[in-house]
Amino acid sequence: MKPAVFLDRDGTINEDVGNLFRVNDIVFIPGSIEALKKLQEHYLIFIITNQSGIGRGEFSFEEYLKFETEYTSILSENGVIITETKCCPHTPEYGCSCRKPSTQFIDELSANYGLDLAASFSVGDHLHDPEMGSKSGGRGIYLLTGHGRKHYRMIEESSYKPDFIANDLMEAAGIILGL
Repeated sequence: MKPAVFLDRDGTINEDVGNLFRVNDIVFIPGSIEALKKLQEHYLIFIITNQSGIGRGEFSFEEYLKFETEYTSILSENGVIITETKCCPHTPEYGCSCRKPSTQFIDELSANYGLDLAASFSVGDHLHDPEMGSKSGGRGIYLLTGHGRKHYRMIEESSYKPDFIANDLMEAAGIILGL
């Protein structure tokens, strides 16, 4: 069984510019590519992203798929291999079973890749990102990049508390690799 890191995309790996579906709009958060390179030495890397702009009709699922292919290609050119990406295209109001913090995508990936979920981590800048990992039996890291600082007070009000809080993905990688 292999451990994994499940990453949010916008606000975690790249700046959250809202409805990111054009390659020219990608701005990687400083240190994120280097952090991914370190993590992939010991973990499979997956992206799990909520893209409600699709559900609101702001861009199509086909545009998302084209972008995601280009996005992972850019990461690959920089030495980072994303094993697989999963996307919830629904708005929160839709009531689907795949929107984070649902573990549906982690469950599917675990079945397909034989993952050790107890040794895995879920990382992102919204509370539902680390919560998804914790609900699947792993650990969660809340990032202060993206929306993280803005939503930090939600941690105090929530019954869920992340296992760790990190300033950015590089610090999260240090936490993960240091355990």
